[in-house]
Amino acid sequence: MSAYVVEAPAVPTVPVEGEAAAFPVRRILCVGRNYWAHRREMGAGDDDRDPPFFFTKPADAVVPPGADPAYPPCTADLHHEIELVVAIGRPGVAVPVEAALDLVYGYAVGVDLTRRDLQAAAKAKGQPWDAAKGFDASAPISAIRRWQGPAPTGRIALSVNGEVRQDAAVADMIWNVAEIVSEASKLWALAPGDLIFTGTPEGVAALARGDRVEGEVEGVGALAFTVAA
Repeated sequence: MSAYVVEAPAVPTVPVEGEAAAFPVRRILCVGRNYWAHRREMGAGDDDRDPPFFFTKPADAVVPPGADPAYPPCTADLHHEIELVVAIGRPGVAVPVEAALDLVYGYAVGVDLTRRDLQAAAKAKGQPWDAAKGFDASAPISAIRRWQGPAPTGRIALSVNGEVRQDAAVADMIWNVAEIVSEASKLWALAPGDLIFTGTPEGVAALARGDRVEGEVEGVGALAFTVAA
């Protein structure tokens, strides 16, 4: 006899390079406006270093390598946002910056897909971004690369149909990985299975059905997908 009144959903997972076992996704935290140039292109000021702010996506928003996300409903302005993703492998609460990287299992390349028109409407009314950011298949991701030592700081780039649109360095982040993990651990009890999307550089733009998206983070990996109809 089942312990549940309805069928329990499967645990979303992300493959790990060189491992037969996968990384189970517990939840997805995302950092907004973490590159100065992106803040400017989104109409925000750049005269202060505000603490990072977070929004979330459901765990089942992940699109594993080899799968193609569909163009979502209720939007005419779907945008790409290439990001370094942190995979948490150890629990932590209120972790100091100097110990924050000890929680990291590895890194991946992610794309935060955004229904920009819905986001703009929500901002104008002071409403939350859930429908703009947390929709189905809104988090394509590469395989996770296990990692020890300093966080990646190299090139982060994205192209659409062979045309480079986003091209920057992870080192350009306003808040670095250790600071992000530390800040998140003050707001949530971080646990193995958490993913943190760390923000996107400038160059975000619209996607159309059939577009081929390719992204990479130097030393971490690459991902590619086609926006399905």
